[in-house]
Amino acid sequence: MSIVTFPKTDVAKEPAPQQKKIVVTVDGPAASGKGTLARKIAERLGYAYLDTGALYRAVALAALEMGSDPSKIRDVKPAIDIVLRNLTMELLASPALRRPEVSEAASKVAALPEVRQALLDFQRDFAENPPGDVGGAVLDGRDIGTVVCPDADVKFFITANPEARAQRRLKELQWHHPLMTLEKVLADMLHRDQRDSGRELAPTYPADDAYLFDTTKLSAEEVLDSAIYTVQKKLINATNENK
Repeated sequence: MSIVTFPKTDVAKEPAPQQKKIVVTVDGPAASGKGTLARKIAERLGYAYLDTGALYRAVALAALEMGSDPSKIRDVKPAIDIVLRNLTMELLASPALRRPEVSEAASKVAALPEVRQALLDFQRDFAENPPGDVGGAVLDGRDIGTVVCPDADVKFFITANPEARAQRRLKELQWHHPLMTLEKVLADMLHRDQRDSGRELAPTYPADDAYLFDTTKLSAEEVLDSAIYTVQKKLINATNENK
């Protein structure tokens, strides 16, 4: 009996298709609870989290430290370059970014088209390629579902009445600013709301396909449970449709 042998050939293995990362966006006005919700969604699902507002705060802080006017792009451009060269997750978590004067300057910086464009690529790259090779990313801000990630898998818009939001922000500020008053916080918040929603570029408003949550009378856990249920239901439905 003869044995027929065939020459060995190297068969190139096709790379496994890269699994699409899930993107969840959480937008809303200041102190609405969007940051807390976004962080907890990321923790619960094991996704990466980005507070995009911290990007603008970082630029604002750099501008203030340089003695620049945060409302003028000529003055802010050097700050943009500094932040993009030194951008790390540790920088975005700095307590200095939460100071009231930085918050006020960040709102002015965020209204500059050149600043928004300069930070856009970083945000989109984070969403498409979240660090840690995890399954998805959660981004919170004011225009993430409408401008930054308009094709996100799940979008939330979180709001609450101004008085409730002012109370929450006051609690955050009182540790370092014990003389801060509710009246001052509320006035500043209403002014910022008007500026953020009325600006010409990327104003704050819910995307047409966003899920809306009013957190005025809801606990953080109640909002989180509803959001997680919504995400899981949306992903299950999407999976069934693709079968």
